[in-house]
Amino acid sequence: MNTTPKSLRLQIGIFGRTNVGKSSFLNLVAGQDVAIVSPVPGTTTDVVEKAMELLPVGPVVFLDTAGLDDATELSAPRLRKTAAVFDRADVFVLLAEAGVWGAFEERVAAEAGRRKAPLILVVNKTDLATPADAFLERLRAVSPRVIDCSCAKPGGRERVVLAFKAALLETCPESFLAPPPLVGDLLPAGGCIVLVVPIDLQAPKGRLILPQVQVIRDALDNDALCMVVKESGLDRALASLRSPPDLVVCDSQVVRKMVAETPPAVQCTTFSILFARLKGDLVSAVRGVCALDRLKAGDRILVAEACSHHALEDDIGRVKIPRWIRQYAGREYAVDVFAGRDYPENLADYRLVVHCGACMLTRREMLARIQKAERAGVAVTNYGVCISFVQGVLERVLSPFPAALEAFRRERNAAAGGQAAGAWLPAQVAPA
Repeated sequence: MNTTPKSLRLQIGIFGRTNVGKSSFLNLVAGQDVAIVSPVPGTTTDVVEKAMELLPVGPVVFLDTAGLDDATELSAPRLRKTAAVFDRADVFVLLAEAGVWGAFEERVAAEAGRRKAPLILVVNKTDLATPADAFLERLRAVSPRVIDCSCAKPGGRERVVLAFKAALLETCPESFLAPPPLVGDLLPAGGCIVLVVPIDLQAPKGRLILPQVQVIRDALDNDALCMVVKESGLDRALASLRSPPDLVVCDSQVVRKMVAETPPAVQCTTFSILFARLKGDLVSAVRGVCALDRLKAGDRILVAEACSHHALEDDIGRVKIPRWIRQYAGREYAVDVFAGRDYPENLADYRLVVHCGACMLTRREMLARIQKAERAGVAVTNYGVCISFVQGVLERVLSPFPAALEAFRRERNAAAGGQAAGAWLPAQVAPA
């Protein structure tokens, strides 16, 4: 994403009157001093561009414009450049102060409406004046996405950034939420992938489950050689190949067996981890799973399934994952299961959300679920990440994803007070 051209990034225009805090808002979101800020009106004299990765949205460019009410000698050329951003912006962000809404703000709202571009309203400087309820209702009539903000109070940055990301996820064009390939970018041209697919009580009769079929199709679309075996056939499959495969992917329930039989030099992962990247945010999932080491007896865990299915005797979400977590931690937790489109409003009552691979959700839906949990201060992880973690093999199955592996090691080190990554010895968990 760092090399994504500006033309392919989500263009976010920041508009408002002079001295309303546009540059301060940009610096707050970016977490760094990108634009010069000053109480002197007209400090921003040209469009300031900042390209960054705003995860989980992806590559974006912020366009910080001059004040719409600029009355200086150079106001005409400055405002022409600001007007040019109207045609460029995919998302309009309009800053205002409490109680201040007039012709300048109406113009930006009208330009956004004319272009059918999403409009996010930010009421800034709330440390100086609290916006009245009537004023906020007036703004919500213009756009349902209204965020109150005080750029002068960096302690509130996390709340503002999470709300801003949530608004972007709700509104940005679908093309900017395009997921990465399932496996195409993990394989060289003409590469070889081995898929380990258990055939058990949970396997549908006469067919494979959707994630397995999608991985097969993606491998074929990328001209890879694809070999599909049951867990009992992995040894024979590896022995039959003239050279090692480029990637081995398994069902999470047999991950320990797969890791034990796959040569150390061969990268491997699970179907569920592939979908954590495809539909959501793998980095946040590996950070979130570390919450298992911070849980206390009596804490509540939410298991979220995106599909509705008839639960079998040893159901993965209702039975196996809760059992493995309890075995890992050596204590009891309250576990609630929500299936299908159901997602609870009381997320703050939970300490951890363990979500399925989300093969039945769009990427936008899954990212919105992650953001909703993070706004409630709740860690979120994924079935495959969780299972591999409690089985003690997560670092191994993150081998194809360096950024996620690094994030996991940093999170574990921080939790251990600087203990070297890999030095921990997870509790032994009975294999599936």
